[in-house]
Amino acid sequence: MSHRSIEIVVVVVTAMLTLTWIARRLRLSEPMLLLAGGALIGLLPHFGDIPLPPEVVLFLFLPALLYYESLTTSLREIRANLRSITLQATGLVVLTTAAVAVLAHATGLSWPLAFVLGAVLGPTDAVAVAAVARGLPRRTVTMLRAESLINDATALVLLAVALEAAVEGVPFSWSGTTLRVIVSYAGGIAAGLAVAGVIVVIRRRWRDPMLNSGLSVLTPYAAFLPAELLHASGVLAVVTCGLALSQVGPRLIPPAARLQAVSFWEVTTFLINGALFVLVGMQLPAAVRGLSSFALPHALLLALAVSAVVIGVRLLWFYTVPYLVRLLDRRPSQRERRIAARHRLPLAWAGMRGAISLAAALSVPALTAQGLPVQDRDAIVFITTIVILTSLVLLGPPLPALIRWARLPADPTQAQEERLAVREITRAALTALPEQAARLGTPAHIADALARDLAGPGRHGQAEAAEHARQLKLALLQVQRATLIQLRDRRHIDDIVLRRLQSRLDAEQLLADEDQEDAQASPAAPPPFDAHSGASS
Repeated sequence: MSHRSIEIVVVVVTAMLTLTWIARRLRLSEPMLLLAGGALIGLLPHFGDIPLPPEVVLFLFLPALLYYESLTTSLREIRANLRSITLQATGLVVLTTAAVAVLAHATGLSWPLAFVLGAVLGPTDAVAVAAVARGLPRRTVTMLRAESLINDATALVLLAVALEAAVEGVPFSWSGTTLRVIVSYAGGIAAGLAVAGVIVVIRRRWRDPMLNSGLSVLTPYAAFLPAELLHASGVLAVVTCGLALSQVGPRLIPPAARLQAVSFWEVTTFLINGALFVLVGMQLPAAVRGLSSFALPHALLLALAVSAVVIGVRLLWFYTVPYLVRLLDRRPSQRERRIAARHRLPLAWAGMRGAISLAAALSVPALTAQGLPVQDRDAIVFITTIVILTSLVLLGPPLPALIRWARLPADPTQAQEERLAVREITRAALTALPEQAARLGTPAHIADALARDLAGPGRHGQAEAAEHARQLKLALLQVQRATLIQLRDRRHIDDIVLRRLQSRLDAEQLLADEDQEDAQASPAAPPPFDAHSGASS
């Protein structure tokens, strides 16, 4: 890596951390401040020519972001809202692509390039949506996240078809495009399931936390690469693999490895998300300087018009298609899941575009297959950049106020499910305690003390008693963890509830393991500190 590359990394990460801190202190929109900061950096002569390689976003950042999002979303809610999510991730993308293409062609772009622009702007961005989708009920958040995970696959297939027509002169065919989408989806799902199966086999044999964490980092790329090589959807391969592993992972991954991996992914996705907003902002000055095929006022008006179409089509979709579906499906189970028009507004409003669209625009080749320049490529990059900026500025800041105005009903089931899970795992531990105590030879008074306080091993004043309590506690944690997974598998609780309570159980086990290590390292440790008397007991 050159000094220049290291300099760029340091500047981008420093700007991201500083601007995020400022945004949180002043309660400003993080994406907007990061974009503005990036644009200011892009105005500096030393950083005005830094490109954003599309390969970095599409092949390095995207798999990691998709994988973590799929691991932390709710599969149960995806199943329950599968029809709506599928329609939004396919039909809405196609409709947006067509609407943008019609407008772009009417203002001077050729049909192939107009469809390229439409495909570029068709999908919402998982990063941008996650940045503003806070404070929403579980169902709404899951629908937005799942849509932004899947619609990339539809848009990238449409982009590939449009680029073939624009760059290679391949005639467009609706039947061929439809078949290509189906094959891409089926191949991506199959590749994701196959890789997930291989990962499960490996995890059954690897118990080392470091190896498991390393495998977690490798997994999204191991799913993405073969799918892309087979001309299937790498996006769907990663999402499918992540969702599959989210179901079997709680049984396979050791607690220490799970806590380590969660910490890694939280930091990594935080850095990637913030850095992408800064990098997108840095491209704005370069997009303006590189514009030559259109006059700046004309291109700016066109970009604003395209922004209006992108936002308007989404609003139109959410206030027409659900009502058409209601006319066709009047089953009682579907009536129960209907939401009011007021509650639908946050879904319709959360249509931000982001780095994925910019990377797709930058991936448009500069030359055709005949070696001729691709006309209006600079306009596509410029329009895409302005649409991203406009969508974040117009849609992001008002969203919290719209969420409050919508008065979305609270999600009482999540709290109820958490209480149910706590009650059931405690009951399971108490039921298993006599058997486990007998198996481990735990003295009765220690077992009784642990029964009174399952939150952690009590202080019994002797190393031998503490070790008995620790072993019994670890045995009961296994019972609680298994009960928690059973509740999820029976759909009594959601994946989100499982992950929250599982992290608590993992932390308890880690503390118990640390107590053992401390005891082994210090066999003659002083007696425990008495908090009441202020002295050692």
